[in-house]
Amino acid sequence: MSKKCQILPKAIPLAIATALLAGAASAHAEISDGAIRIGYLVDMSGPYRDLAGPGGLEAMRMAIEEHRGSIHGAPIEVFSADDRNSADVGANTVREWIDQRNVDMVGGLVASSVTIAATRLLAEHDRIGMVSGAAALSITNEHCRPNHIQWVYDTHAMSNGTARAIVEEGGDSWFILSADYAFGHSLEAEVENVVAEMGGQVLGKVRHPLNTSDFSSYILQAQGSGAKIVGLANAGSDTVNAINTAGQFGLAEAGQTLAGLMVFLNDIHALGLETTQGMQLTTGWYWDMNDEAREWAERYYERVGRMPTMVQAGIYSSTLHYLNAIAATGSDDAGTVRAWMGKNPVNDMFTSNGVIREDGRMVHDMYLVEVKAPEESEGEWDLYRVLRTIPGEQAFQSLDRSGCSLIDS
Repeated sequence: MSKKCQILPKAIPLAIATALLAGAASAHAEISDGAIRIGYLVDMSGPYRDLAGPGGLEAMRMAIEEHRGSIHGAPIEVFSADDRNSADVGANTVREWIDQRNVDMVGGLVASSVTIAATRLLAEHDRIGMVSGAAALSITNEHCRPNHIQWVYDTHAMSNGTARAIVEEGGDSWFILSADYAFGHSLEAEVENVVAEMGGQVLGKVRHPLNTSDFSSYILQAQGSGAKIVGLANAGSDTVNAINTAGQFGLAEAGQTLAGLMVFLNDIHALGLETTQGMQLTTGWYWDMNDEAREWAERYYERVGRMPTMVQAGIYSSTLHYLNAIAATGSDDAGTVRAWMGKNPVNDMFTSNGVIREDGRMVHDMYLVEVKAPEESEGEWDLYRVLRTIPGEQAFQSLDRSGCSLIDS
């Protein structure tokens, strides 16, 4: 990489410090079967491979290494699988892990349909789910359960940051191109609500199947709408393909602006700054946002050869907080671990003073960023300029608007 990060002296890792402070915090508690077993379930080969995939598994291993591979003498074991973005495949995998391998926690969880199916099973069997990639707001609303936590973002946070900023700048007419499954539907609805609330209009919308290669007809519909803004309520390779097609059809030259509503670092890197410069988007984390993020990202880069996305950073953070809970309580019991995680703030390279609410939403600051022009970038991964911090209480849906049954009325 051409932009060098300043490596900071390593402090005692938070996980080890937590364990030292806790000692054998609960002498009577036990780790079941003498091992801590974690499943890593994501798209390992399809459109979401680069935003989580094998790189997220490496981030999870980095969190495990903070505890030197074991807690209170119990080894930490990891199983991984490709969910192929199929709810059936994901559910069958989780069921096998529970029945045959006695998995305590499942992390990763990127596709919303897979996540909803997986977390239902985890709740039924009293296991923990750490959701780092799935964005559907329903995961902590109508599909909320006591055992899973949504870590990095959701459709409300992503639409609030980007759509509000664009409407405030005069982008008051929209056409929305959405992925046709739970995540896309949720993001589409959130954007519609924000635009309407701020006095704008959605002039049209169209949905496409997951992993679409030809976006020509959809971009033509967007052009025909006359909307100032074409919002992309999709992710991964679908976003990349849509942006490339929009460029081929001269969308920008015709006066329309693309708004990436779920854009990741790997997308901008793949498309290049010539194509994406000036685009504004919301992110839950960026590798160059502070010294602690840079230090961890540099270590990750040395292992993977790429800078981490916010999802991969979230996989590390969520896994570390889970393991810290086991270290502090001496137990891998789901209720005990979940209670500790909810009572203790998240302080690591991902966020400061993150709070896990009763609906399972981890509330933390989000960031509005702008993609740099090529001449501004100092290196291959120097892609964003942070414009402003969006406080967590503003970024995420408030509890009084939640549909989660776990919230006391």
